[in-house]
Amino acid sequence: METSDKVIHAIYNDDDVLMAAVKTVKAKRFHIEEIYTPFPVHGLDKAMGLAPTRIAIAAFMYGCVGLTVATIMMNFIMIEDWPQNIGGKPSFSYLENMPAFVPIMFELTVFFAAHLMVITFYLRSRMWPFKKAENPDPRTTDDHFLMEIPVNHGNERELHDLLSKTGAVEINVVNNTH
Repeated sequence: METSDKVIHAIYNDDDVLMAAVKTVKAKRFHIEEIYTPFPVHGLDKAMGLAPTRIAIAAFMYGCVGLTVATIMMNFIMIEDWPQNIGGKPSFSYLENMPAFVPIMFELTVFFAAHLMVITFYLRSRMWPFKKAENPDPRTTDDHFLMEIPVNHGNERELHDLLSKTGAVEINVVNNTH
């Protein structure tokens, strides 16, 4: 798709009205560039036609890394490097001590999955420290919803009329900053 020099910002003040508007705009085969919301709107990604996220696959892989690190770490520390007789438990093999190590394995699995998912999300979203905010309207962090649609080949009037019918409380044509 070619990039446009102008975009329309349609502002809504209700998430149900926004959801209906997205379905109407998609039915008319217009491309929605982005939607800014103050909170997650259930079903919005499906209504926009976005591909499903793969974060669950990444979480599983990160959890496996955490489990592996926990197993290797405990085997080295408690069995190979400095075996100790704690509470009469044998320290001859990892398998004999595994029931005592289960809480540590669980905690490191969750720790690695959670922290690496956050890092992955920030990198994938290109959100790093000191990055300038890309939010086109500060009201979308409070109580308004903004739908951004590129203007192509003189369809500005058609888009404006369509968005007015969908319940937009404000429609602005602005220069594209992407």
